[in-house]
Amino acid sequence: MADFHWTAFRGENRIAGGSPAEVITAIKAGGHEGVLVFDDATGKPVDLDLRGTPEDCLGRLPTDAVGPVAPVERRPGRPKLGVVPREVTLLPRHWEWLARQPGGASVALRKLVDAARAASSSGDDRRRAQEAADRFMRALGGDRPGYEDAARALYAGQEDRFKELTESWPKDVRDHARYLARAAFDAGPAVEK
Repeated sequence: MADFHWTAFRGENRIAGGSPAEVITAIKAGGHEGVLVFDDATGKPVDLDLRGTPEDCLGRLPTDAVGPVAPVERRPGRPKLGVVPREVTLLPRHWEWLARQPGGASVALRKLVDAARAASSSGDDRRRAQEAADRFMRALGGDRPGYEDAARALYAGQEDRFKELTESWPKDVRDHARYLARAAFDAGPAVEK
């Protein structure tokens, strides 16, 4: 659960942030009327059934909401290394090229995937941050003055314009939108206050 970070709002006020367990515990302690919870990685609202104890609530969450999805059925391979065999469909010329590579097809494919991941990681991070911030902004800031222009500035990478357009928003909504958007502007890691 530690890899997931949620943030809870009651209206325009941030009431909790942290792991699912921390957020649910805080919500249960303060009442859950009018509370919206967001997954900070995606900006999507989290649908919670808040009946019962915090443990009851956590027990009803799907595993992909609090941790890795159940492991794939293990078949021959190298299970101790986490290798999971899957099917890959390629044309004959691709298989011929892979067969000529040092280490064979598996090694060559892993190297190609790692290189592609490294090459696109900053662009992927930027896109994920833009989408997460925009989803959150739409939910809590969609009716705020300047929302559409702020969304355009977010996707255009115009950090100063984005900050200017969100400045008049309620503090917690503004600060959380900026927190989620930080990678969209190459601002690097930040800690939300």
